[in-house]
Amino acid sequence: MGATPLAADPTVVTRFAPSPTGFLHIGGARTALFNLLYARHHGGKFLLRIEDTDRARSTQAAVDAILDGMRWLALDWDGEPVMQFERAPRHAEVAHSLLASGHAYKCFATADELEAMRAAQRAAKAPMRYDGRWRDRDPADGGDAPFVVRFRAPADGSTTIADRVQGDVTVANAELDDMVLLRSDGSPTYMLAVVVDDHDMGVTHVIRGDDHLNNAFRQLAMIKALQWPEPIYAHIPLIHGSDGTKLSKRHGALGVDAYRDTLGMLPEAVDNYLLKLGWGHGDDEFIDRAQATAWFDLGGIGRGAARFDLKKLEHVNGHYLRLADDGRLVDLIVPHIAALLGRPLTDVDRSVLQRGMSELKLRATDLDMLAASSLFYLRPRPIAMDAGAQKLLETDGAVLLVAAVRTALAGVEWTAAAIEAAVRDVADTAGVKLGKVAQPLRAAVTGSATSPGLFEVLELLGRDEALGRLDDMTLTKEPVA
Repeated sequence: MGATPLAADPTVVTRFAPSPTGFLHIGGARTALFNLLYARHHGGKFLLRIEDTDRARSTQAAVDAILDGMRWLALDWDGEPVMQFERAPRHAEVAHSLLASGHAYKCFATADELEAMRAAQRAAKAPMRYDGRWRDRDPADGGDAPFVVRFRAPADGSTTIADRVQGDVTVANAELDDMVLLRSDGSPTYMLAVVVDDHDMGVTHVIRGDDHLNNAFRQLAMIKALQWPEPIYAHIPLIHGSDGTKLSKRHGALGVDAYRDTLGMLPEAVDNYLLKLGWGHGDDEFIDRAQATAWFDLGGIGRGAARFDLKKLEHVNGHYLRLADDGRLVDLIVPHIAALLGRPLTDVDRSVLQRGMSELKLRATDLDMLAASSLFYLRPRPIAMDAGAQKLLETDGAVLLVAAVRTALAGVEWTAAAIEAAVRDVADTAGVKLGKVAQPLRAAVTGSATSPGLFEVLELLGRDEALGRLDDMTLTKEPVA
């Protein structure tokens, strides 16, 4: 199916607003991707805001990790990231404007008073919310005592959000308590900062996890009080584990960096997999960025929680490994192989890997597997044998057949075709099927029972290396008659 024309609307502005308290989570990466695709589909802007108002938990290392993860996934934002903490004076300014208009008030309730209020609510099994004790009192009654600034939420009626994913959602205003806007030290709260920043950044579409849906009603009440344009909301169902429970590390809920550095995933594979977690376009499984941009819309997002399946991600990653440029894959696995070998790779090593990559990548689902399956090309002699190779070489007559192949290969032209012809002659002379010769031969030259095409491997190893490995094997193995 061809790409549909982009519905250009440069007024569309989306944003991703992570808190820098850890690495970029896989769920956050999906939220960022959806925001990016929606903005790009409409020819609009995708902005990044770092919500670092929690100074005790926010770290520069986490900020760097978030930016690194987004760059790796090509979640390219427009402009410079907005640092929320730096905008605290602007947030306070808006809070004071709400005070001046009567949409906010000073609350002088002490911590002890608030705890007593909550204890009484728990005892009565009543909803836990601020009881409005300072809502209609004269602030002069508070004197010089510390105070917070609370929003005067609407007490009557209801609020409906026409959510682009959840549909119309209505909440009675009586359920919305008077949230704190400014703490007693004058610092703004998250709820205030989000509303002000979204407005000042020109955000038109708030696309985020549905765990923020309740916040949306409180934020929308503030937006209406300020007489600001209301954004369009789209609250995405959260990601669950494969067993339907809340996503956790045991399901593969890791930082994005772990998918790159530990699990050996390609960024385009992670992007494709995240796109399909909760969004779909017919039966299409593999969707590249260009096609995703052309197709993406909010209507394709399902209302049910998506299930994260690491095996499915590995399947998608295998697809993109097969499509990837061979030289790029060599660059990606060189550090893995160097660590396994305990030495840096030479230009000759890289050349061998490059020439073998078109076959190697067909059998791998991640970069670690690709590196491990490539290692036999570069192992020092005598190469180590895995259990499968050992078993093949201990089969009756196996070593004798390999020795016969060694003799037959001594004078042939070193091409895959000539090598195959010589091996077939050995099998015919011995009166056995080709596999009876090829399997122990594979074990002898690769140290494994599996490998890319045997004759291509022998050609790529080169005459001296291949014959040397056969000599090592025949010298160390006693023939079994």
